[in-house]
Amino acid sequence: MRFPFSRRAVVFDLDGTLLDSLPLVLAAIRHAIEPFGGKADMNLFAHLGGPPEKFMGALLPDEADVPAALRRMYAYHHEHHELIRPYPGAIETLAAVRRQGRPVAVWTGRDRDSTEVLARQWGIDSEIRALVCGDDLASHKPHPDGLREILRQLGRVADECVMVGDADVDVLGAHACGMDAVLIRHGQDPAPDVLAKASRVVASPAEAYSVVLT
Repeated sequence: MRFPFSRRAVVFDLDGTLLDSLPLVLAAIRHAIEPFGGKADMNLFAHLGGPPEKFMGALLPDEADVPAALRRMYAYHHEHHELIRPYPGAIETLAAVRRQGRPVAVWTGRDRDSTEVLARQWGIDSEIRALVCGDDLASHKPHPDGLREILRQLGRVADECVMVGDADVDVLGAHACGMDAVLIRHGQDPAPDVLAKASRVVASPAEAYSVVLT
């Protein structure tokens, strides 16, 4: 029998779950692909996972332009890094989970360097007991190896944890690992197969925080 969410270790996605980085991410991608005739469909972003090298080619007419587009994206992102901020209640939720004696982990498609910079910037690095980033493993979301590595670091099994994320790949990865998942919709309509695999579907990060605490 699974523990209720309020007793489990919590694995959070980072962007779109703890940090409100979507406006900057989308702006950086649009800036990156604009000179090459690329188009970014908003519905595409719910399905993205892993580092930009894995998805940039799908946004461009010619994959030969991927290296130049990536350079433009990283430069734009670096110049506007300060625009990424935690969602209201995110930092307080991490501290509350820790006070309950429950470990916090992060499974993100973001690269480790920028993840660690943001974690230090907002003081959440001290709350995180396990961390797997997009460039740590050969596989990427929704492949469950990242979650399996987190379970190894925490010394837990899947039934003792819950995944909280805002993308299809978070739910699919959790399901493949045998872990329950809370999906944040952000106004999007998840695919039926994703809905079927999510344990809970909520409208906002604040609602997700409430679910894992209560």
